[in-house]
Order: sequence, then C-alpha cells, then structure tokens
Amino acid sequence: AALQKLRGTSDLSAELEEMLAEQAAVKGQRAKNPWELFQNPAVRWQLLSIVVLSSAMQLCGNDSMYSYAAYVFQEAGIPQDKIPYVVIGTGSCELITSVTCNMIIDYAGRRPLLLGGYTFMAGWAIVFMVALSQQTQISWMPYLSMACIFAYILSFGIGPAGVTGVLPTEIFDQMSRPAAYMICGSLLWFNLFLVGTAFPFIVKSLAHFCYIPFLVVCVCTALYVWFFLPETKGKSFLEISEEFRKRNFKTKTRAGFYKGPEEIKTTRL
Repeated sequence: AALQKLRGTSDLSAELEEMLAEQAAVKGQRAKNPWELFQNPAVRWQLLSIVVLSSAMQLCGNDSMYSYAAYVFQEAGIPQDKIPYVVIGTGSCELITSVTCNMIIDYAGRRPLLLGGYTFMAGWAIVFMVALSQQTQISWMPYLSMACIFAYILSFGIGPAGVTGVLPTEIFDQMSRPAAYMICGSLLWFNLFLVGTAFPFIVKSLAHFCYIPFLVVCVCTALYVWFFLPETKGKSFLEISEEFRKRNFKTKTRAGFYKGPEEIKTTRL
C-alpha cells in the first residue's frame, strides 16, 4: 500500500520481486556498523566509490564559488544593494538543476551525469581562473566570470548534487545502507569544514589561480567515475552487487584470466 501511494501505480510486481530477492540475499544478517564496512572486503569498491564521490561533493569548490560571487557581480556593475538577490539567484539555480537531475536520472543514467558534471566543472574552473586574472585589464571579463559562476553551479547541480545522494541505496544492500549513509554524511560535513577553513589560505597563496586544487579534484573524480564506477541505471541490486563482487575479489591467474572467490577456492582445492 505504501509503495502504491509512493509510485502512483498498482503494478509493482517487478519492484516487489526485486525487494524480496534482496531481502532473501541478506536473510539472517544484522545491520552493519560503519567500521564494519571498512573491514569487509566484499564492499571494498562500493565503500571507495562513496568515499570518493561524497568527498568530491565538497572538495570540488562549488560552495567556494559563492565566496567570489559578490566580488564578481560588483565588478560586473551590478548595484551593491542588488548583489545579495543575485547571489540568491545562483543558489536557486543549483536547487532547480538538482530537482531536474532527479527527474532525468533514470533516463540519462548515473555515470553520464556524474562524468559530465565534473568534466564541465573542470572546464569552467579553467575559464574562471583566466577570467579572474584578466578582470582588471579587459572590460568584459567580469561578465565572463559571472557566466562561469552560473555555469559552474549549474554543472554541479545537474550532476554530482543530484546523483551522489542516491548511490549508496543502489550499491549497498539493506544491512549496509544505514552505515554507508552515515559515512557519506560525515564526509560531507568534514570536507565542508575543511574547504571553509582552507579556502582563505588557498586564495592568499594562489590568488586568481585558487581554483587549481578544485580543478584537480574534478578531473580526478571524473577519471574515477570513467574507469571504476559501473552504471546502475536499469539494473537490479543483485546485478549491481555482482559487478562489484567481481571487482572486489578478482585475482589474476598465470593464464591472465580473472577468477572470483569461489573459483579461486575450487582451483586451490
């Protein structure tokens, strides 16, 4: 009844079948603690994925864009009393794109949105640093800087902001999800504190090129998504867990093939 109300349809046989299959797979297990996930080799790559993506959410520099927003808007000629409303507008753009991402995520897929979001953010970070360095020499550069702020925030909202939060549900089983979300939440707040504390020193040290550390984070995260994160769109939890199981336990043999844990055990016997 709850699912029917949530989905708005009475045809839930496929979803119920998947939920029951997942429940059967973890039958007899208890809910995991966060530290148990770090000790469990069966969730090594799942855990690494949420650590990388949850950390990148704050370390990508999206929140730091708001620190520059007032300065850039002032240089672009926006009246001082109107700047707070424009800054609110940038936050509204992030909210709108995050909602939009949740509407299209099942059509576009998780990997393309994450990959596209971090790739575009890396590109806009380069343009933004160039625009900042030339802002006093070229009259129209403040407008380019302003466009970069909106583009950077939009890229963040349409990709990382909308996708990262749903991944623990899709790549962890029912017994591990609460612990996985606790790890994600802790990393989000810790890295937000880290960026907030370090950003003034980064600006003082690198001046207009202060976005180089964030650029590196965006590029590295995009590479991780490209090489290591499987697509979860249209797959059941058991299919997703099987992909991670092969990655978690693969061992290369002399013949150059990879074997899972059961095959390795059989070979040894």
